Amino acid sequence: MKEALLYQHDGSEVICGLCMHQCRIKPGRRGICGVRENSDGTLVSLVYGRISAEQIDPVEKKPLFHFLPSTLTYSISTIGCNFRCLHCQNHHLSQADSAESRWNSVLRSPEEVARTALSGGCRSISYTYVEPTVFFEFAYDCCLAANEVNLKNIFVSNGYMSRQAAGMLVPVLDAINIDIKSFTDDFYKNICGARLSHVLDNVRFFREQDVWVEVTTLLIPGLNDSDDEIRAIADFIVDVDPHIPWHISGFRPTYRMLDRPPTSPAQLQRAREIGIAAGVKYVYIGNVHDGRGESTICPGCGNTVIDRRGFMVAGNSMTGGSCPSCKTKIAGVW
Repeated sequence: MKEALLYQHDGSEVICGLCMHQCRIKPGRRGICGVRENSDGTLVSLVYGRISAEQIDPVEKKPLFHFLPSTLTYSISTIGCNFRCLHCQNHHLSQADSAESRWNSVLRSPEEVARTALSGGCRSISYTYVEPTVFFEFAYDCCLAANEVNLKNIFVSNGYMSRQAAGMLVPVLDAINIDIKSFTDDFYKNICGARLSHVLDNVRFFREQDVWVEVTTLLIPGLNDSDDEIRAIADFIVDVDPHIPWHISGFRPTYRMLDRPPTSPAQLQRAREIGIAAGVKYVYIGNVHDGRGESTICPGCGNTVIDRRGFMVAGNSMTGGSCPSCKTKIAGVW
């Protein structure tokens, strides 16, 4: 066990300041994430260094399309999550019991994580699969170790970390993909167990702090796929920065949401068109194969500058981060 960061005492209880749930935790109990416990008045992380999932991925799989394309990233995760999404594709990790998971994890130091990334030919480490904020102490130490050997750091996040946690991340984090799961509080409350406003605040905060930001929305038929809601998300992105890439992904029935059909390609294409019409410069379609919807199109002349097939880059014609045809600068970290 590792003493947690960002908490305070209130008598025998502790108040966790890591995410916006601000859990008040009685002795011997855990917060919503299931992996932070009040141990005799000390808040401890139960998963420090306990990696339950690891894999080398193309960075495009995070998804990040405008951050070091065609490079590899070392993806790691513990268990636990501060959301309870009914459609979670990684529920075997996010909703796992920490006592059981200790038999299914490997113990690693931050320095070992950095060395593994380097030996695998990776340019970055991604903290992903579950909400990485719940293993913040370990992720933060890994970020420091990565910085020491010139590796980049990526969060794949639901965006529900506290402002204090976000502020600690800014100096060590290079990129973040944040889910905007819906644009209604009802969806966040009933499907995820959270609130929308905190997520939107963090999208804006990280972009203002010059961390590279991309946004993902999983389009679920009948729940968050109306034209009005898609347009509202697009308008928000444009208000923050129209150059933030937006990944609109197709839903597949899973976990506790088996009563919904998969998202059709036509629905995804319609959402992409709405996003582009609203002024989002880069809108992508995910979880289905769609050549133009997966490729980076120059917003200046319409030329394809990065040709993708799934998570693989088939061609990259950019020169110095710009379109070779019209010289328009393509936003990103190249």
